[in-house]
Amino acid sequence: LGLEIGRASGGAFDIGMGDAVTAWGFGPGAAAPEGIRAAMDAPCRPAQEVLEIEGMQLRKTAPIALDLNGIAKGYGVDQLAETLRDHGIADALVGIDGEMRAMGLRPDGEAWIIAVEAPDPDRRTPQSVLALQDAAVATSGDYRHWVEVQGCRLSHTMDPRRGAPLIASPASVTVVARTCAEADAWATALMVLGAERGADLARQRGLDALFLLRDDEGNAMGVGVGRLFSEEPAAIASAGGR
Repeated sequence: LGLEIGRASGGAFDIGMGDAVTAWGFGPGAAAPEGIRAAMDAPCRPAQEVLEIEGMQLRKTAPIALDLNGIAKGYGVDQLAETLRDHGIADALVGIDGEMRAMGLRPDGEAWIIAVEAPDPDRRTPQSVLALQDAAVATSGDYRHWVEVQGCRLSHTMDPRRGAPLIASPASVTVVARTCAEADAWATALMVLGAERGADLARQRGLDALFLLRDDEGNAMGVGVGRLFSEEPAAIASAGGR
C-alpha cells in the first residue's frame, strides 16, 4: 500500500526516507550536519523505484532505509479494528495517537463523533467535527512533532524531493478514507504537496480531505475537498456506508 500511494502521489509519499529522518534528528539521535548534507545530496530514488514485491518476496535494487511512520499508526489501527471484528465486535471506535477508525455505530445508534484538532501547539481545541460510520480518519500536521536545528523549528514531515523537512506546507491535512492506513499515508502525501497541488490531486483521486492553512495572523482557515468537506471549514460531515 505504501508503494502504491507513493506512485499515485508522484513520490510525495515515500517510505524510503529512513536515512533523511535519522539525519535530521527524528530518529534515536540528534541531528548532525554531516548526515544532513549527505541526506540532501543523496540521489533521489523513491522506494517505489527501488523495491520490487513479488508474492511474499521483496527485492531492493539499490541501498535504502525505510521509515514507515507515515503509514504505521494507520496500519496499526486497522489491525486493531480487524482483531475486534474477528472477536465479534462490530461497533467500536479505535485510535492510536489521533488516527481513528469508526466501526459501525455508537451504543445510541448514532455515528461516532470525532473532532479535527485545530493546529495549535499550546492547547488542544477542535477546528471542526466529523460524524463517521465505517470509515477512518488521519491527520498530518506541523504543530505537534518537530526538532530544533540551529535555532529553527522543523516539521517532522519530510519532503522526499529535498531529503529535508517541509519548509512551507499547510498547518495540517486531514483525510477520511475506507482504511486508516490509506488515510494516514494520503494525509502525509497531501501535506507534502501543499494546499493547491494537494487539493487538485485529492479531487482527481476522489479523496475527502481538509487542508488547514494559517493566515498572516496565525489563524487557521479550512479548504475542503470531497463530499465530506465543503469549500468552507467543515462543520459536521458523515461518512456513513463508506
